Amino acid sequence: MTTSKALVGSIAAAAHPLAWWGWALSLATVAALNHNPWLNLLIIAVTALVVTTCRGNEPWSGTWRIFLYIGLTVIAIRFTFYLVFGGVGGTTVLFELPEWSLGSTGFSIGGPITAEGALAAFYDGLRLATLLICVGAANSLASPRRLLKNMPTALYEIALAIVVGLTLVPQLAASVSRIRRAKSLRGNSKRGPVTFMRTVLTPVLTDALDRSLQLAASMASRGYGRATASDAANHRRVAVLSLVALVALLIGTYGLLTSTNNPITWVFLALGLAGAIAALRYASRRLRHTRYRDDKPQTSDRLILGIAAVTVILAVVNNAVDPAQLWPTPGLTPPPLPLLGFIGVLSAIAPAVIVPKHATVKGQP
Repeated sequence: MTTSKALVGSIAAAAHPLAWWGWALSLATVAALNHNPWLNLLIIAVTALVVTTCRGNEPWSGTWRIFLYIGLTVIAIRFTFYLVFGGVGGTTVLFELPEWSLGSTGFSIGGPITAEGALAAFYDGLRLATLLICVGAANSLASPRRLLKNMPTALYEIALAIVVGLTLVPQLAASVSRIRRAKSLRGNSKRGPVTFMRTVLTPVLTDALDRSLQLAASMASRGYGRATASDAANHRRVAVLSLVALVALLIGTYGLLTSTNNPITWVFLALGLAGAIAALRYASRRLRHTRYRDDKPQTSDRLILGIAAVTVILAVVNNAVDPAQLWPTPGLTPPPLPLLGFIGVLSAIAPAVIVPKHATVKGQP
């Protein structure tokens, strides 16, 4: 009885997956709103600290490191593209590569490599890498089972596919590690592509397929996510609301890409978002699924979401007051550190204090 109470209390202490995704997406939004390397490096440091402090020992907890490697690869690829194709000018020439002009297209390969161009390529790669690392942080912290359980009923099928896709990489990594460990215990040290295909890749794919079939059978036998019937009129109402929301979002997005100062743009975006939320709520009320033990957000989860909102608001205000701080011109002079953006990103460390370390339990949702 004591063990059961401790288990339930430990699960309750873990942060809600929607809170983790809101926190990670707020940092990703800040990364998308700026081109400042100091701010993006700070975002990466904050995600590293929070992930190290709050992640558990589940199979998906090591995903952040994989996304970190992917981010470093993105930076290297972006820098390689600059070395090959150029595209950014500058006055400080570091060295020159052989240049080939592609006729009258005005496009060339090679040419002078400048410090300003190299820094611009690094800033671009770092920005995209930061976005990927934020997604990796959410994958490491949020339980995909709890995330699937708390998705709106109307998006259940889509959410199931997304959750399966998000957990594919850590599950494959765990399978590869397990099979390689079994090989070493058997004294099998042979290497090569054929050996890898026969002794590692084939067992990994077979193991993944077996796990998927077992999971599908167990879910079906328990009636997991079984839906009741819904009439055609409800489907038509949801379809109309979804279509109106989609059109409004498309108009608002087009206006945002052309001009951010037009108030009509924000009106259409707000209408589209409100219509999408209304359609989801309306569909969810009329499509009932079985659910075991509701997982409601706690006070700490609301606090995490509030801090995430503050992080985005401060970055938006900083962009409106002094956009030059968030979008510096690449040069030999170090760019300034945006004060409001810095405070907002720094406040995102709060989950490391709010959420207890290793609050989740292995094998539990």
